[in-house]
Amino acid sequence: MAEVATSASSSANSSARSDQLLVVVDPVARRLDGESVRIAKDVLSAGAAHTKVCLPDGPEEFARALRRRGSRRPVVVGDDSALLRAVALLHRQRELAGCALSVVPVGSALGLARSLGLPTGAVAAARAVLDGAERRLDLLVDDSDGVVLGAVGIPPAPVPVPARGQAEAESEAGTGSGAGPGGPGTWLRTCQSFVRTLASSRPARTAVTPGAAGPARLRVEVDGATLVDLDQPVDAVTVMPGAGGVAVVEVRPLSVGAQASPLTASGRTVTVSGAHFRYRADAVVCGPVGTRTWVAREGAWGLTLPAG
Repeated sequence: MAEVATSASSSANSSARSDQLLVVVDPVARRLDGESVRIAKDVLSAGAAHTKVCLPDGPEEFARALRRRGSRRPVVVGDDSALLRAVALLHRQRELAGCALSVVPVGSALGLARSLGLPTGAVAAARAVLDGAERRLDLLVDDSDGVVLGAVGIPPAPVPVPARGQAEAESEAGTGSGAGPGGPGTWLRTCQSFVRTLASSRPARTAVTPGAAGPARLRVEVDGATLVDLDQPVDAVTVMPGAGGVAVVEVRPLSVGAQASPLTASGRTVTVSGAHFRYRADAVVCGPVGTRTWVAREGAWGLTLPAG
C-alpha cells in the first residue's frame, strides 16, 4: 500500500485549515477515473495542514488504513461501495460515534453520495471536505451487525448501475447539484429514488444474482405490532432509515386487478420473518434467512457536507 505525506504551505494558502487528513483512495476509483483522483488529492493537499494519502490495493489494506488513522480525519475517495465499506468498518470497530467521515465521490455509482448531499465533482467535493461541516445521520443495524445507509428491499430486485463519465461528474462542480439535503421529507424521497442505483457494499457478503421476483408470504412487525402477516402475499417490502431515529417501512400487497395501496409504518425496530427469503441491503443481496431484524439508530454516523 503506497503512502504519500504532504504539507500545505501557509504562505501559499493562507486559508488552509489546521487539519490532518488521511486520504484513502479506493483502487476502483484510481482505475476508473485517475484524473479526478489526482485533482482531489491536489486540492486536499493544498488546503490541509498535513495530508497523508494511502493507496490500498484491496479491501484488507483499505481496512488497515482506516484502523491506523490515529488522530487524522479520514477522507474516502471512491464510489458508493467505498463509502459503505468505510461506514461498515468503522461500525464494526465501534468508532462511528467519534469519527466524522469525509468523502470525495469518484466512480460510476454515486446515487447514494448524491442523495446524501455530497458534490460529485472532484473540486467541489474536495473543497467541501476542507470547508464543510459534520452532519449526524441515521442508519439501520441488523441482528448480524450489518449496517444499512440507504434501503433494504425484499425481494432483491436487480439494481442497474448507470454509466457515468468524468466530464459529466466534473461539470457538476459548479452547478450546485451537490447542495446539502433538505428536511426529513426530502431525505425519505431521495432514499426511495436511489434504492435502484446503489453500488455494491459489504464485501463480506456475497452478491448473488436473484431469480425472478415473485409474491412472498412474510410477517412484517414494527415495534412488535404486525403490519402484514403470512396470510397476505406481498409484492415488495422496503425498509429505510427515516428522520429522528426511526425506520420507515413500506409493504406493497399483492394486487389482483386494481392496484392495492401500500401499507406504511415507522418505528425503532422492524422484523421480517417467513419462509427463507433473500433481501437487498444497499444493493448487496443477502440471505437466505428465516428472520431478520433492523434497528434504527439516530445520529449514528457523521458525514462532512457542504456548509450552508
